[in-house]
Amino acid sequence: MERQVAWYPGHMAKATRRIREYLRSIDVVVEVVDARVPSSGRNPLLDELAGKRTRVIVLDREDLADPATTKRWLARLSKGNATAIAVDGRAPRSVARIAAAMKNPARAMIVGIPNSGKSTIVNALLRRASAKTENRAGVTRSLQWFRLAPGIELMDTPGVLPPKLASAAAQWKLAICGAVPRDHYDPHEVAGEFHRWLVERKPRTRVPDLQSFAQRGGFMRRGGEIDYHNAAQSYIRAFNDGAFGRISLEDPDDAEAA
Repeated sequence: MERQVAWYPGHMAKATRRIREYLRSIDVVVEVVDARVPSSGRNPLLDELAGKRTRVIVLDREDLADPATTKRWLARLSKGNATAIAVDGRAPRSVARIAAAMKNPARAMIVGIPNSGKSTIVNALLRRASAKTENRAGVTRSLQWFRLAPGIELMDTPGVLPPKLASAAAQWKLAICGAVPRDHYDPHEVAGEFHRWLVERKPRTRVPDLQSFAQRGGFMRRGGEIDYHNAAQSYIRAFNDGAFGRISLEDPDDAEAA
């Protein structure tokens, strides 16, 4: 992507400072990562902040990621004091494995980049809609405590991106997965980068390019001109709805994988 996706507003800097402060009284750090981007979808600063505390790395949206790739990521991320598990954050039975991975009694903090699924997971753990959720980045702006069970407390935190995204590839991957606000990137450009990336890896892919998708979906203006902007927004929604199948955007064997 030629355009730099940069989003580190004041509330993120403030949230990072408060996370650092509250970590003094935390036993377990639960990091939620989109299973489709297990490398770009992690904030390196969280590793530094968590230190030697018990870690539970949650690969959320496993239902949208390639199962074999997710399995390899779980093996890569489960090391030292970290346990990695894959879940569908909307399914309470799946999310229950997170609570099982925490020691009792424990004070835990749930962290991650924007729109990684943290608040959805909190609601699934509580079995009620307590944490605010929307399908866009930056909804949670404050720290909130919840009691999961006797002896287990969980703090939900705002999503925090790194001050700078590592690469152009990381930018479009995070954008298409919803980690970046929609007004901070060009959906037409992101859709194009995704399809070019896909064709390089699977030349015979059946996933349509944006032009074919727009024509099939009737995204046309008067005079037969394609409405690429609205088509691209719909294309990205289709990707996140799983309409193109289960696709992992990063593999642990990739050269740039952390």
